[in-house]
Amino acid sequence: MTGRFAPSPTGDLHVGNLRTALASWFDARERGGAWLVRFEDLDGAVSDRATGARQLDSLAALGMDPDQEPLWQSDHLDRYREAIDALVTDDRTYPCFCTRREIREAASAPHGPPQGMYPGICTNLSTADRERRAGDRPAALRFRSAGAEVVFDDRNNGPQEFVVDDFVVRRNDGVPAYNLVVVVDDAAQGVTTVVRADDLLSSTARQILLAEALDLGRFTYAHVPLVVNRTGDRLTKRDGAMTLPQIAEFGWSAADLKAWILDSMGLGPNDPWSSRRHPSDWFNVWTPPG
Repeated sequence: MTGRFAPSPTGDLHVGNLRTALASWFDARERGGAWLVRFEDLDGAVSDRATGARQLDSLAALGMDPDQEPLWQSDHLDRYREAIDALVTDDRTYPCFCTRREIREAASAPHGPPQGMYPGICTNLSTADRERRAGDRPAALRFRSAGAEVVFDDRNNGPQEFVVDDFVVRRNDGVPAYNLVVVVDDAAQGVTTVVRADDLLSSTARQILLAEALDLGRFTYAHVPLVVNRTGDRLTKRDGAMTLPQIAEFGWSAADLKAWILDSMGLGPNDPWSSRRHPSDWFNVWTPPG
């Protein structure tokens, strides 16, 4: 068993990030597995390695050290390009020239697709139309899903079923998209179990389709609830202290935060993972100190 935590190195880890990391780390350790850290740094404009180093320090302060040297996605661009080339060769992709406005307007039209799903504007463009539109803007590359229905079992949320639209695997600036790189990396690193936050649950079906198309097998998933503020909304910077250094200013040690996180999961400091209570115990409201 191998688990992983994959933050974007764009800022210090906040309490929600640390809670998800601890869930992943605890799951791996309880089952005798390895635990890895991977930095999703393909957005070079806002990612940097100094921030990644600070994130590793925060993880270590809560007792989490990866079993291998952390992987940086920007060091493995060839890996993602090879995967994209394989999808293109298998005719699993097509170029998409849509602007956000075009997608938004098509989606809002009568009898349009469900909210958030790609409306298929470029799905069957002729060669002439593609050549014409290529002169206007560079193309993204979409995975041809054909409206596939994907069923999987989430360890924390139970059975799931999603209809998958045609999603982007390479952005129009040439950068490989998240859904592709995460699958390729998980396979390359030997990851077997993905414990991550609930906001990524809806992405899982897309990633399962990609893993199947690339013959990478299936992973096990467990999605845990986000840390929220007093009003039940996702925690943001305006809610107050949320990073480890900020929390320390209010007298909370790393051990205090770790104890709170474990308690929010229905665990004591020495409880086995298997003793956690009903999945609702994964949910808690974070009240920023002070």
